[in-house]
Amino acid sequence: LTPAPGCKQLLNAHFHSNQVRSQTLSKHVTQATNQIVMNCADIDIITASFVPQGGEEINATGFNYQNEDEKVTLSFPSALQKGFGTLKIDFVGELNDKMKGFYRSKYTSPTGEIRYAAVTQFEATDARRAFPCWDEPAIKATFDITLIVPKDRVALSNMNVIDRKPHPDDENLVEVKFATTPIMSTYLVAFVIGEYDYVESQSSDGVMVRVYTPVGKAEQGKFALEVATKTLPFYNDYFSVPYPLPKIDLIAIADFAAGAMENWGLVTYRETALLIDPKNSCSSSRQWVALVVGHELAHQWFGNLVTMEWWTHLWLNEGFASWIEYLCVDHCFPEYDIWTQFVSADYTRALDLDALDSSHPIEVNVGHPSEVDEIFDAISYSKGASVIRMLHNYIGDEDFRKGMNAYLLKFQHKNASTEDLWDCLEQASGKPIAAVMGSWTKQMGFPIIAVDQEQVSDDCVLKISQKKFCASGPHNEENCPSWMVPISICTSEDPKCTKLKVLLDRQETTITLNSVGPDQWIKINPGTVGFYRIQYSSSMLESLLPGIRDLSLQPVDRLGLQNDLFSLSRAGMISTVEVLKLMEAFVNEPNYTVWSDLSCNLGVLSSLLSHTDFHEEIQEFIRDLFTPIGLKLGWDSKPGEGHLDALLRSLVLGKLGKAGHKPTLEEARRRFKDHVDGKQVLPADLRSPVYLTVLKHGDSATLDTMLKLHKQADMQEEKNRIERVLGAISAPDLIQKVLNFALSEDVRPQDTVSVIGGVAGSSKQGRKAAWKFVKDNWEELYNRYQGGFLISRLIKLTVDGFAIDKMAVEVKSFFESHPAPAAERTVQQCCENILLNAAWLKRDAEDIHQYLLQRKAPPV
Repeated sequence: LTPAPGCKQLLNAHFHSNQVRSQTLSKHVTQATNQIVMNCADIDIITASFVPQGGEEINATGFNYQNEDEKVTLSFPSALQKGFGTLKIDFVGELNDKMKGFYRSKYTSPTGEIRYAAVTQFEATDARRAFPCWDEPAIKATFDITLIVPKDRVALSNMNVIDRKPHPDDENLVEVKFATTPIMSTYLVAFVIGEYDYVESQSSDGVMVRVYTPVGKAEQGKFALEVATKTLPFYNDYFSVPYPLPKIDLIAIADFAAGAMENWGLVTYRETALLIDPKNSCSSSRQWVALVVGHELAHQWFGNLVTMEWWTHLWLNEGFASWIEYLCVDHCFPEYDIWTQFVSADYTRALDLDALDSSHPIEVNVGHPSEVDEIFDAISYSKGASVIRMLHNYIGDEDFRKGMNAYLLKFQHKNASTEDLWDCLEQASGKPIAAVMGSWTKQMGFPIIAVDQEQVSDDCVLKISQKKFCASGPHNEENCPSWMVPISICTSEDPKCTKLKVLLDRQETTITLNSVGPDQWIKINPGTVGFYRIQYSSSMLESLLPGIRDLSLQPVDRLGLQNDLFSLSRAGMISTVEVLKLMEAFVNEPNYTVWSDLSCNLGVLSSLLSHTDFHEEIQEFIRDLFTPIGLKLGWDSKPGEGHLDALLRSLVLGKLGKAGHKPTLEEARRRFKDHVDGKQVLPADLRSPVYLTVLKHGDSATLDTMLKLHKQADMQEEKNRIERVLGAISAPDLIQKVLNFALSEDVRPQDTVSVIGGVAGSSKQGRKAAWKFVKDNWEELYNRYQGGFLISRLIKLTVDGFAIDKMAVEVKSFFESHPAPAAERTVQQCCENILLNAAWLKRDAEDIHQYLLQRKAPPV
């Protein structure tokens, strides 16, 4: 039995206490049957009946629930004949506390009362918790939704309200009827009932945009409103397809597991991903809101209008939206230099995960709902975005847009697979897109490109070869996979301009660069666009290093060079000491993103060396490296500074403070005291570094002050800011206090994870304590987050930093006896990382120690 395309799902929902909800579905029976199978979870069906067109109503006589498969079979006393008909179901569901399906979200009213909103989160497979349905992306229908709600509450759904009238049986209720949706997938249906204020505007192409905020905070919706009204016309123009609904609402939800969800016409967000207060929001929050708004609005076309055929192609939705959100933010805020940040935030993160043996291909076969949850990871999002960026660069913007437009027009209101997109792009560009991209999406991993050069009279001859890059070192198997690799090359003559492009479609090749002399350096992958690592011959690398000191290499290439070498050292292909020497060349570096990536890698190293007795020496290295830029920036912003200066100051002061730089610590304490005493409020951009610094070197009084600030904070952003740094406290009893606080009523359920993660990431003691805490409270944590990706994040943040072989065994055996199906792959990846850390430490610790000592030794 298959529902006809465009069948209707009529949903009448009563949302208070546990009232019966009812729905009517128009169906097409394609062959006679006396059973109907649907998806259904945590729902009790009261009655069900089928009315064939022009025929008598037939009542279902049995409901057989297959709870494991989240299905129900309705049995009828006689066969339902072929043809159209209507299925009616009355059922009782629960408004749960699991942040999935139809759930309740707790908030505090302006008068301080605890209240609840009723909200939905259906992706990937939780529409079936709100109403029985065929809950698969390819089974699309139109939806007619009516909500019966308390009359003083706001009720929203995907479409605009077309009727609102008092409920005949209860004067305190109203019946709100919404317009029929376009044909769409169940995972994009949404409804929200609660108390909200809003700001509104119309985009230049006539779409009504509203941003809904908690009551009394409408002002905080203005920034997102501005981004959304700029973004809709940008996408409209980019895709050459108009936004298909009459309105779009963006709404902040108090308890929300993800960052945001692209429900068609009603996009839901965490408060921190939508609300911006001009006085109390930091620059990184503004940037985060701009990116998330850009991401979710891109889905209105890519995902909602054209939907993936099955979850195997999830990456098409998420990888694409994770790429184009940057294009959109670059359009709205060119001063963010966001494409350089992409390399640090997405590209390098994806390379790190994809170098593991326990990675997976971009396209992955999924069956059970728990397998679907698992693929919402850095491969689908960040590697997906990175290979689309590489593809866009390979095709060129004009042909890329032409192909996108053809794809959206051909498959609008339908479903598509990865191959469908390749076909459209191939036709638009005339290039072998399917052949090239298949090697990046169907097999996991990526190549390391080895490069050597030889001077032949006036020309330079490059020898280039590829093999799979593995985090554990060179891959020497017989049947080594290979990729179709678009390779670009530039030289010091013009670092911004690509001199040559080739497609490496075999294991190795030679390339001649005409009239390139020995005095010029050669850079592979300018712009760091190709998804691969590079290993230069030592002479080529040597000639590139001055380009870091004199900044003649582009920022994104300075970053990429350092990041490649760092990962080669982790894989044991070069010594970590070589990387430390390279890092010292960044002393004149002005670029925020380059510093951010350096800082991240030094954090990894510092965490690794916390397992040794020379942890203090690496702190000294960090202080030496960051002091000059810290002195140059100072504490206060100067006239004419922009977004990136604010981000850099926050990063550098936090790094110096955490590493125990005395002047930074003293100034942070002074400013913190003034902030707490109400003398001089800290600017939002300085709060994280100051809070982190005083806690890292603080006592129980400092912690109590921070917890008091947390209680007083009115903005979720400020609460989160404090929650993320609490783990920096050093004393064992205070670490325990922070962990207990993580599970208290004062921390929203989705934020518990970052408190525990903050403890685990701050010190060796914190790591041990956090892991013990997770084991001791496993049942509560698992019940709270089961099935979602928060459980994976919790596990990763807690155990990824260990560096002793036996810890990998302990983690593995704990999860064998406490299974978490949606986090199975995460557990494997963590165990692999622990073993890699242990091997790295064994291999390089002594050399690192010697280097750190001798760089301080007085010259003899």
